[in-house]
Amino acid sequence: MTAPRRIAVVGGGWAGLAAAVRAVQAGHHVTLLEMAQQLGGRARSLPLAGNGAGGAAGGDALDNGQHILIGAYRQTLDLLRTVGGHEEELLRRRPLELRYADGRGLALPAGPAWIAFVRGVAGCTGWTWRDRAALVRAAAGWALDGFRCDPALTVHALCERLPPAVRELLIDPLCVAALNTPAREASAQVLLRVLRDALFGGRGAADLLLPRRPLSELLPEPAARWLSARGARVYLGQRVVELTPDSTAWRIGSERFDAIVIAAAAAEAARLALPIAPAWAAQAQALRYEPIVTVYIECRGARLPAPMTALVEGAAAPAQFAFDHGALGGTAGRFAFVVSGARPWVERGSGALAAAVLDQARSAMPQGTWPAAPRVLKVITERRATFRCTPGLPRPPMAIAPRLLAAGDYVAGPYPATLEGAVRSGEQAAAALFT
Repeated sequence: MTAPRRIAVVGGGWAGLAAAVRAVQAGHHVTLLEMAQQLGGRARSLPLAGNGAGGAAGGDALDNGQHILIGAYRQTLDLLRTVGGHEEELLRRRPLELRYADGRGLALPAGPAWIAFVRGVAGCTGWTWRDRAALVRAAAGWALDGFRCDPALTVHALCERLPPAVRELLIDPLCVAALNTPAREASAQVLLRVLRDALFGGRGAADLLLPRRPLSELLPEPAARWLSARGARVYLGQRVVELTPDSTAWRIGSERFDAIVIAAAAAEAARLALPIAPAWAAQAQALRYEPIVTVYIECRGARLPAPMTALVEGAAAPAQFAFDHGALGGTAGRFAFVVSGARPWVERGSGALAAAVLDQARSAMPQGTWPAAPRVLKVITERRATFRCTPGLPRPPMAIAPRLLAAGDYVAGPYPATLEGAVRSGEQAAAALFT
């Protein structure tokens, strides 16, 4: 414990909320400033009517993207518990399953992750024994190497000797789901880190945790209540214009703070940091991004084969995963089709993308899935959803200047742009404020 200090957190996404909560727990006086009218950043919910769809029932909401967690994301789960969340109410936990509508794919049984992985591969539907043996041998080799590889390797290069079925039905969709970067361009080292934590992270580490509630109810709203109840100040619609050094402290407008955590998006953080640390700002500005598009489809009475169904991506089939909100405790007959690494489709326009996903939904699912014609409810595009996680990517460090730190899923660290990466970064920044 240090003496209580005045802390400003600029940005109310998951990294900023994590930093604010942990700073309050350390005894500091926290002011959180968010330029949007809502907390949550790129993992939030919006009223359906506010998304341009008329006639929505009161309280109905759409997430701005379909997020999932895995059991290895322990710091995120701990943060949810800290602000009063209960996993069994917020998340549906199930063993990792990458099943396609036709039954092919990998499904891990319950149990210790590494043993479950071997058992799951042995029982993988639609693969030959040669396919299964090749994957187990490759995973054993990665484990013996400590899940480390040449930092210059792409996922495609790391896995090029694996059988086509393994790459196309497991590695490629897993890569784009975890890193939002196509396997031919994605960092093998970062993917191996995620696999290490899942396979060697203890019982349940590889489990999928699918949200039962809108994203804002997972962290943003409970965290705001938790912070306010403990005296923290939370301001929405407040864009910070500049940060001014003041002897050993900082000023935002006329208010003085002992330390600041910039937990805004990389571009906004770079704007604030440019007069103070031009080299840091240049590194943040150099990041490139991949979009994620979520196409919401409605069809009354329809159910998918599983709460999360993998899809075969192709030239005319954009989506890699589909989620059945009714099976997750949400609105029955509503489905989220997720297009990661969506840059080529975004360039073609939302109309073409929506039509392609609708065709894919009709053709990929078993006969009888759709009792009526499905319709597109909404297309939500996050153009800067995540940074492009390429080999050897230089990411800006946490430290910008004395008592001025950055937090966000883009800040240097072992994880890709995930909720866990954001939470870890925010908590690390809070811990490092006065060390």
